[in-house]
Amino acid sequence: MAQTELFKDAQERMGKAVKAFQRELVTVRAGRANPSLLNKVTVEYYGAETPLNQVASITVPEARLLLIQPYDRTALPNIEKGILKSDLGVTPTNDGQVIRIAIPPLTEERRADLVKMVRKMAERGKNCRPQCTPRCK
Repeated sequence: MAQTELFKDAQERMGKAVKAFQRELVTVRAGRANPSLLNKVTVEYYGAETPLNQVASITVPEARLLLIQPYDRTALPNIEKGILKSDLGVTPTNDGQVIRIAIPPLTEERRADLVKMVRKMAERGKNCRPQCTPRCK
């Protein structure tokens, strides 16, 4: 394989790894409310798994509060189940019209867990390097 082809292939693989790492990093809860925390949450809606942001609007009225207002109120119980199932470490509050998620402040234990999780994400992002390096020798 020509050197320019190897370089382009490595650049493409590493670019994809960086973008995947950035997408994962956005979902890390860092103590502030951010609608992107709920990007990976799916909800059962009319028999199909649907991303939460397609069945509800997500706003941040305060620094530590997410407000989820469904387009269809009958989806509220399913939205609540989807959030609980997502393993975000937050508890939704359903008042019959909207769902509120209070983001608790980070504890030292939770910070340590987040550091471990981000390190694992970074390590997965670095895994494309060994695939590219042997071919360059």
